[in-house]
Amino acid sequence: MAVNTVNLSTPLGLLLAVAATRRSGGPRLRGAGDGLLVAGGYRPPVPVASAFTVGNVILVRGDASELLSSARLLRHEARHSTQYAWCLGIVMIPLYLACAGASMALCGDWASFNPFERLAGLADGGYRRRPLRPLPWRRR
Repeated sequence: MAVNTVNLSTPLGLLLAVAATRRSGGPRLRGAGDGLLVAGGYRPPVPVASAFTVGNVILVRGDASELLSSARLLRHEARHSTQYAWCLGIVMIPLYLACAGASMALCGDWASFNPFERLAGLADGGYRRRPLRPLPWRRR
């Protein structure tokens, strides 16, 4: 997706791939079709997800082949790539974080009420939809 190169989200994803895998011999990039690249060997503890997307780059904690063998997870991450194009690139990062925080407040989980995760397919991403927390004034 050329839009994500122009909006600088894919270059940021490539920069993260290089910086976050430096100790393990550099990124191991593999093509995943539709302009997506999968970079295995992501090491930093944040974010906690086993895979996450920045532009057209999907960063994976383990080997890239693990993600490539899961059609559902690949489809989920590909949807995030499209979201970067809709959100004008790196602007998606603070938007995503705000939505993740709101979801955590609403149900105690980063994904269930995060519209980015819901639009990408909760089940495809390996998430379980959690119910809303009870309202404090309704507790008895």
